[in-house]
Amino acid sequence: MVHISNHPLLLHKISKIRDKNTSNFDFRRTMKEIAMLLGYEILSGFPTKDIKVKTPLATANCKVISKDIVIVAILRAGLGLMDGLLEIIPEAKQAHIGIYRDEETLKPVKYYLRFPDDLKDKYIIIVDPMLATGGSAVEAVNIVKSRGAKNIHFMSVISSKYGVDVLRKHHPDIKIFTAVMDEKINENGYIVPGLGDAGDRMFGTD
Repeated sequence: MVHISNHPLLLHKISKIRDKNTSNFDFRRTMKEIAMLLGYEILSGFPTKDIKVKTPLATANCKVISKDIVIVAILRAGLGLMDGLLEIIPEAKQAHIGIYRDEETLKPVKYYLRFPDDLKDKYIIIVDPMLATGGSAVEAVNIVKSRGAKNIHFMSVISSKYGVDVLRKHHPDIKIFTAVMDEKINENGYIVPGLGDAGDRMFGTD
């Protein structure tokens, strides 16, 4: 399943991070806000379970998300989306996958992995602002599946049609959430029109 958001506020914020004149500070802040909005859409489909809560006056029948959530950031740009998700689900556990794209082959190269002990019965949200060639996304899903994860969601801000197709081909069972989808990637593996290198713009290394 692929969910492309049409929320007006989200689309408004996308225009800001696309703008090459947006400062690093505003880029980071807006990316965090986008993660909160996309996170709201992802979480709307999560199952709940019933609990009882004592209020100051009586006992209330309430609902909570039925399983623990693990946010998996693809380093380094994924950290900006993780920050936003932790604002709305602060109790979520965190995991990190270090992958960079080889500039010549465009293939993903792993350099760091850090996970909670058990992913089997948890909801997994993998976050990376850009889903371009799909290589890093496919490898990230391979990694979390190898650790027993089954309920996997992938969040990106801007995706290419090519990258989405690659991810769906290798992992048709996961749910993909993105704010917008661009049609093209260039010879260097960047989404066009995209927004440039999300990590560089986020951390001021552009």
